[in-house]
Amino acid sequence: MEKETARIEAFSDGVFAIAITLLILEIKVPTPSSVDLSHQLLQLWPSFVAYVISFAFIGIMWINHHRLFTHIHRSDNALMFVNLLLLLGVTSVPYPTAVLAQHLGHPSQRTAVIFYQGTYVAIAIFFNVLWRYAKSHHLLGKEVDMAAADKISTQYAFGPLMYLMCMGLAWVSVTASLVVNIALACFFAVPAEYSTRIVKRQAPTYPS
Repeated sequence: MEKETARIEAFSDGVFAIAITLLILEIKVPTPSSVDLSHQLLQLWPSFVAYVISFAFIGIMWINHHRLFTHIHRSDNALMFVNLLLLLGVTSVPYPTAVLAQHLGHPSQRTAVIFYQGTYVAIAIFFNVLWRYAKSHHLLGKEVDMAAADKISTQYAFGPLMYLMCMGLAWVSVTASLVVNIALACFFAVPAEYSTRIVKRQAPTYPS
């Protein structure tokens, strides 16, 4: 039997595909001039950096969205609205990416990075709300392992806090903020069952 969420997944996949495609359109093609083309392309390095980071993030968000809906088998009106909130965040990514590309390497880059990281704070919150709503309202499949579901909850709980940390880190170092941003992408690319093991292994232990 087809899952109740099939149309939600199909629509979401289309939105993710459009958002990830729009990223490349923000990189302007150099116009013919007296300046060497290779020099013009090198000057576009902020655009390429912003593009690669955002492409990776949207791709990883799509992977995580797919992972969630392998567990979510039923839907209701509230779930559809929460999913739309998440897609609102996803479709907004090309704009802060363009802002970051335009200002990276300039005095205004700190503000651009804070704005960019703020977008991911909102998306991380929406991911948490979507998953926790589905879990608390019994929209998961009957065969879902609840231990695995709890691991997803644990992994996602780190998202908003870590992206807020990235925002704060931008005041100290723009480069460090973006590096941590990339590290977070790697963290969320890993399935929850493995990433939660990493967190537990790195957590300090205290004698009882």
